Amino acid sequence: MTELATMEFHPQPQAGEARPWAFPAPERTTLDNGLTVLRCHRPGQQVIAVEVLLDAPLDAEADGLDGVATIMTRAFSEGTDKHTAEEFAAELERCGATFDGHADHPGVRLSLEVPASRLTKGLGLLADALRAPAFDDSEVERLVRNRLDEIPHETASPARRAAKELYRQLFPAALRISRPRQGSEETVQNIDSTAVRAFYEGYVRPATATVVVVGDFTGIDLDALLADTLGAWTGAPARVRPAAQVTADDTGRVIIVDRPGAVQTQLLIGRIGPDRHDFVWPAQVLGTYCLGGTLTSRLDLVLREEKGYTYGVRSFAQVLRSAADGTGVAMLAISGSVDTPNTGPALDDLWRVLRTLAAEGLTDTERDVAVQNLVGVAPLKFETAASVADTLASQVEQHLPDDFQATLYRRLAETGTVEATAAVVNAFPVDRLVTVLVGDAAQIAEPVRALGIGEVSVVPAE
Repeated sequence: MTELATMEFHPQPQAGEARPWAFPAPERTTLDNGLTVLRCHRPGQQVIAVEVLLDAPLDAEADGLDGVATIMTRAFSEGTDKHTAEEFAAELERCGATFDGHADHPGVRLSLEVPASRLTKGLGLLADALRAPAFDDSEVERLVRNRLDEIPHETASPARRAAKELYRQLFPAALRISRPRQGSEETVQNIDSTAVRAFYEGYVRPATATVVVVGDFTGIDLDALLADTLGAWTGAPARVRPAAQVTADDTGRVIIVDRPGAVQTQLLIGRIGPDRHDFVWPAQVLGTYCLGGTLTSRLDLVLREEKGYTYGVRSFAQVLRSAADGTGVAMLAISGSVDTPNTGPALDDLWRVLRTLAAEGLTDTERDVAVQNLVGVAPLKFETAASVADTLASQVEQHLPDDFQATLYRRLAETGTVEATAAVVNAFPVDRLVTVLVGDAAQIAEPVRALGIGEVSVVPAE
């Protein structure tokens, strides 16, 4: 008779003792050329993240050249005085680095990720791109053509079209923020290498730039390395350029972007409100999360789980532009999509959720779950060097203190249910919301008018 083999079980792993966590504090220094440096040593992070912030905001673009900041940003990786575009890409690949960038209302940001063992080479390439970009005529022309090819695809996207219309409706036409971040067909086609270089020479300089470096610096003389690379970048002294004051018209109204035959309606509801400088920000974050930050939020419980109108509706606050004097604005918005026949009922229920919230407030349970989700996941959210660098860079862009993120988590944990309720109710007043609907106007206009949530107008989809 064969003897049965016995199975040996290993001891079940036990949870260890919880260790205190705080968002890492950076060290701040300045290079001889005026470049501000924020560094954060993260042991074990062998892929080092570098963020460069350039004080080249979109409202600095010349009239008729919306999008020149985007073309310049893309052109940084298209060759230098040492390498052609192909050679630059090959050198990045050889050192295992990725290089990207984008232009937004606060300015231009360049991002580099590179293994710690090849940081010298990676920073050298980044410094060459900043110090002496080629801005070759043919490369800029190619980037312009690529951008023009992107625009029809963006127009075809209901979500992108809704965002474009909301910004156009909220902000005065004279403000750059009212127009597409990456420019329109009319403006992008005016951009050439001369315009790109003029924007570069006018606004890209070390004296107004900041570099954030995060990763494991063990065995690396970062001071010497930065001095030899980014420290060799020279430029004109800093100059004061006042930021344009942002105003908005949040008179309650509905704009339907007509898309005949659309089977879904894309909705985007918004207004502007306080940014991160305002004392109410933590309570606003908490209340907005309870309203529409997750699958168990109020909006999803009604519109998705109970009624089945949508796959999901989200509420959020996105900082648009902050000034050094502590003023700024954020976009407060609700977004999602619903099937066309239920557009009217879905909006009716959405407004009912907002009115109920104002009348009854949040519950302590909702508040507690939101705090657990927002604060409890923070250590996981910031496990990578790139996530830490991105957050530190955002703090610099928004003129916030270096300890803002660490302080925010403490303030979120201290915020009570009453404060969170007041903040979210003030953020989304039912009579001061601009609603953009991208869908079939023939089917949704009358049901929406019957709701009485504001004057309804129809615009073509373009």
